[in-house]
Amino acid sequence: MKNIFFGIAVAAVSFTACNSGNNASNENSSSNTDTAHSAMQHDHTEAKNTASINGIVAGYLQLKNALTADNGKDAANSGNAIVSTVTDVDTTAFAQQQKKTWDDVIDDIKEHAEHIGENGDKIEHQREHFDLLSKDMYDLVKAFGSGQTLYQDFCPMYNDNKGATWLSETKEIKNPYLGKKMPACGTVKEEIK
Repeated sequence: MKNIFFGIAVAAVSFTACNSGNNASNENSSSNTDTAHSAMQHDHTEAKNTASINGIVAGYLQLKNALTADNGKDAANSGNAIVSTVTDVDTTAFAQQQKKTWDDVIDDIKEHAEHIGENGDKIEHQREHFDLLSKDMYDLVKAFGSGQTLYQDFCPMYNDNKGATWLSETKEIKNPYLGKKMPACGTVKEEIK
């Protein structure tokens, strides 16, 4: 009789041990699944946040290319496109630091784009605002990414040799401040991925 009770006790302990091992395994599996799901959500949110500023970046690059070609009218159209794109951005999914950067730069981005849009016949005035816009766009791209490789370029001659930066989608220098007069003036300061 003792042997039967001893056998039942051993079986019960073994069963309990196996079952709790399965629970630990299930908990680890659940934890790993939660971590993977959280990472996927984070990646999806970052991709969505980058996508939300892609229209602003695209408008900025079109603006840069118009100024490079000394085309104030196209620059104005691009400035207006930036303004309309800014108003359509959904900021609810932004991370805290992204939201802070957005709040710090977006009013200035909108203001400079508006000035550029309103002054299609005053390309030098557009370039002054483009200089200021480029600084804010750099901050925006650094906080959100852009989904593409960009280059921060520098022209040492603009603004009475004080210089100015801009963002470009190509490594080749195409200067928006000096346009056709000196299209290759400048250097790449940073590659932004």
